[in-house]
Amino acid sequence: MDTPLSVIILAAGKGTRMQSAKPKVLQTLAGKPLLSHVLDTCQTINVDSTIVVYGFGGEHVQKAMSAYELTWVAQTEQLGTGHAVKVALDKLPKDGQSLILYGDVPLVSADTLAALQAANTHGMSMLTLRVDDPFGLGRIKRDKAGNIEAIVEQKDADEAEQQITEINSGIYCVDNALLHKYLPKLSNNNAQGEYYLTDIVKMAVADGIAIAAIEPEHAFEIEGVNNRQQLASLERSWQGKLIHDLQVAGVQFADPTRVDIRGSVSAGQDVFVDVNVVFEGDCILGDNVYIEAGNVIKHARIGNACHIKPHCVIDHANIGAGVDIGPFAHLRPDTVLSDNSKVGNFVEIKKSTLGTGSKVNHLSYIGDATIGAEVNVGAGVITCNYDGVNKSQTVIKDKAFIGSNASLVAPVNIGDTATVAAGSVITKDVDDNALAFGRARQTQKDNFQRPSKKNT
Repeated sequence: MDTPLSVIILAAGKGTRMQSAKPKVLQTLAGKPLLSHVLDTCQTINVDSTIVVYGFGGEHVQKAMSAYELTWVAQTEQLGTGHAVKVALDKLPKDGQSLILYGDVPLVSADTLAALQAANTHGMSMLTLRVDDPFGLGRIKRDKAGNIEAIVEQKDADEAEQQITEINSGIYCVDNALLHKYLPKLSNNNAQGEYYLTDIVKMAVADGIAIAAIEPEHAFEIEGVNNRQQLASLERSWQGKLIHDLQVAGVQFADPTRVDIRGSVSAGQDVFVDVNVVFEGDCILGDNVYIEAGNVIKHARIGNACHIKPHCVIDHANIGAGVDIGPFAHLRPDTVLSDNSKVGNFVEIKKSTLGTGSKVNHLSYIGDATIGAEVNVGAGVITCNYDGVNKSQTVIKDKAFIGSNASLVAPVNIGDTATVAAGSVITKDVDDNALAFGRARQTQKDNFQRPSKKNT
C-alpha cells in the first residue's frame, strides 16, 4: 500500500525586493504564476492533500489559485520557515509523509520529488546540491562515513566548513510523525529570533535517524526568486531547458535564445522555428511545419507541412495539413482551417471554418462563418456577423467565388458554385450556380470639373 503523501507549500512571503504590489508567488515565469508551477508539478505525482501557507496578499493568492483543490493556512506573523510549517500542523495528518516546498522555488521537477519521496526510507530525506560557489548558503556537514550530521549556516561556519560545496535546498520529505514531534520543539533562541526549519535535521540526527540526500538533475530546480534579476535569470534557464528538449526531439531553431515557450509544445519531425516566436498554452505542431519570425501561437494545433509566415497571431485555432497563413494574419478562437487552405496577409478569422483548398488571401474579416471547399474569398470581403446585439451565421458552400470588397450581411447563405460580384452588399441568400449583384449602377458625368480653391 502506498504511503499517504501530503504537500506543504510555503507561500507567505511578500517579496519586498520585487518592488511590486503583487505577492511574490503571483509573479509570473513562463507565462504563469510561480505558485502555479509548483502546484501543477504536484498534480503530476500521487499527492493526497496540498496545504498552502499564505500570508501577504492572501486573498489575491487564494483567488488566483481557485482552480486547485487546496487547504489554506494563514501565517499571520513571519517568524521563519520552521514557524511557517508549524502553523500547518493542525491540518496535517499524523501518518504518511510530507513534501515541504516553496511557492517561490517554482521549477523543482516531478521526477525529483518522486525520487525524494522514494529516498525517505528512515523518516527524512532532503534535496541538496554541490555548487562551485556556496557562499551565503547552508552547508551540509557529513561525518567520516558520509552521514549527514548537520546544516551549518554561512555565519556559523568555521574555515573548514566554509570549504564544503554541498548546500541545503530547504526542500524535504519528512514523515508526518516526525513533523508533529519536532516542530513544537523549535526554538527562536537565535540571532534572527526566528524558528528555523533546519533545526529538525539536528533533532533527527540526535534521534539516530539516517537522513537521505539526493540531488536534482538541474541546478535551477532549487533556485528561488527574490528579485526581478533572479526571476529573469530563472526564466532564461527554464526557456533553455524547454528549447533543449525540443531540439533533442528534432526541432530546428534559428536562434534558440530568441524563442519563448509559455506552456508546452510538442512537435513532429523537421519543424523549423524562426526568431521571436512565442508559444503560449498547449501547442501541437505536426511534421515539416515552418514558422517564420515574430509569430504568437496560443493553444493551437498545426498540421503537417504548414507554413506560418511572419507576424501572425494564432489563438485557439485548429489548422489542418498543408495550410499557408500570413503574413500578419489573426486567427481568433474556434477557427478551423482545413487541409490545403490559405489565409493571406491582414486577414482576421473568428469562430469560423474554412474548407479544404479554400482561400482568403487579402484584407478580409471572416466571423461566425462556415466556408466550404475550394471557395475563393476576394480582397476586402467582410462577413457582417453582428447587428449590435446578436451574432449570425454566414454559410458559403463549395466552389463559390466572392468578389473583392463584398459585404455578406448575416444570416445569409451562398450556394454551391455561386458568384458574388465585387463591391456587392448581399442581404439575401444566393442560389447554387447564380451570380449575385448588390451594388448601385455606375453613372458617369462627362467633362466633370473638380472644385478649385478660391483666391483669398
